[in-house]
Amino acid sequence: MSAGGSSDTARTARSGRSPKPRLALHLQVVSRAAPVPASAQIRRWALATLKGSAEITVRIVGAAEARILNRRYRGRDYAANVLSFPYALRRGLVQGDIVLCAPVIAREALVQGKAVEAHLAHLTVHALLHLQGYDHLRRRDAARMEALEKKLLAKLGYPDPYDSPR
Repeated sequence: MSAGGSSDTARTARSGRSPKPRLALHLQVVSRAAPVPASAQIRRWALATLKGSAEITVRIVGAAEARILNRRYRGRDYAANVLSFPYALRRGLVQGDIVLCAPVIAREALVQGKAVEAHLAHLTVHALLHLQGYDHLRRRDAARMEALEKKLLAKLGYPDPYDSPR
């Protein structure tokens, strides 16, 4: 930057606004077993959910990889629909990985009478909340997390994920 120039950070500091959160999103698609959202769609979901800047990898996998990861990291021997791997939450920067199992999500959407896109959005939002420190181990925390998921998904134009039509 030249000596006479100004940066976005300097401008926002003077105006009292915080800098716009940044998102480094890496999409890895290794399964085409079901409909896969575009990177732009995942970015839209993430930006609506994140409170600050983030570096996130979203990996869309098949059932075999999801089962291996679930067994290795959670001790559960089945293909999970979504897994979250938070790495760091420091100074407003969220870092982590999200693994979405395309065939499991597609099957669940069919059984629950939901659109696959809506179910993918829900599970992505859910995982992003985990990366930011939310959990659902206690009833009160689960209620808080579900309420936030409903609010975020409504803002994105999706129906209540807990109001299954079937």
